[in-house]
Amino acid sequence: MNSSLALIATSLATFLQIYFVLLIIRILLSWFPTINWMNPPFNILSQLTDPYLNIFRSFIPPLGGIDFSPMLAIFLLQFISSAFMQAAQRVAFAGY
Repeated sequence: MNSSLALIATSLATFLQIYFVLLIIRILLSWFPTINWMNPPFNILSQLTDPYLNIFRSFIPPLGGIDFSPMLAIFLLQFISSAFMQAAQRVAFAGY
């Protein structure tokens, strides 16, 4: 039982780390205004990351033309990922 909970928590943390990398790529690519977000590789990235980013964009407006909402989005994602990793470690060590 403990090992399955640890596996679930570790899997969720790994998924969140992969999603973190996708967010970073999305944010870096947004600096290039010539990218057509309707093209297939960029469209998929946009569809995966924009719903999460839009949550933060809805209550953090751009200041001086700079969108600060991804900073909060990344911070929250890292916090949740860290919490899952710590939970997985606690569950794994509790079994021994």
